[in-house]
Amino acid sequence: MTLHIETHGRGDIPVVILHGWAMHGGMMEPLCEVLADRCSLHVVDLPGHGYSRDSTLPLEPSACVQAIAERTPPAIWIGWSLGGLIAMTAALENPQHARALGVICGTPKFSRDEGWPYGSDPKLVRQLADDLETDYHATLERFIALEAMGSPDPRAELRHLRNLMFQRGEPNLRVLQEGIRILETTDRRDELASMAVPNAWIAGHRDRLVPPPAMAWSAERAHGSYHEIAHAGHAPFFGYAGAVYDALAPLLDTYS
Repeated sequence: MTLHIETHGRGDIPVVILHGWAMHGGMMEPLCEVLADRCSLHVVDLPGHGYSRDSTLPLEPSACVQAIAERTPPAIWIGWSLGGLIAMTAALENPQHARALGVICGTPKFSRDEGWPYGSDPKLVRQLADDLETDYHATLERFIALEAMGSPDPRAELRHLRNLMFQRGEPNLRVLQEGIRILETTDRRDELASMAVPNAWIAGHRDRLVPPPAMAWSAERAHGSYHEIAHAGHAPFFGYAGAVYDALAPLLDTYS
């Protein structure tokens, strides 16, 4: 089965939209709504997620980039969380296709170590991997609770995320495990200095998964713009889609 890619929007600016780990393209609806007037949106369900649940494609970023590029025109690539890492990969490896980059709460290296103080606790990633083996549903529940942390109304956001999460079915356990390995091992920090396309990095000030300093560092390294949304958590397009749009507007203007 191939990837599920939906096309929305009324505008002429081509945009590829990528969701985060364990989610699906439908989660990106608030962002799609604010972009729809200016953009033609290609909203992807990544392998093993949503309507792409039965896809045999690995979640490995380069493989995803190639498969998506075969199905979409040259475009601005916008990714959230793990989707941001895949969009980043597209901009670094295929700038002829990913002609601008928007990263929402994503980072070139997820786990913290001695040389990267801006990452998340590596014990968190390892615990997610271990828990997936024993209690799949409880692990996903804990993960979306982490995503909701920092929101002005975390209980309401948690309910919203929980309601949306399985709208397109349950994600495939194989790719969830692949995603954890990607978070544990991927490091594209050194490559950011060679970024050849316009890029914008959008952080939620209250994000508890991807610290804003990681994104500020990445934006400076990639010679891009950095935007921090004051009251947002890990999913700033819930409640602050207008602010996300404002941060992305200069990228859209490159196509105008």
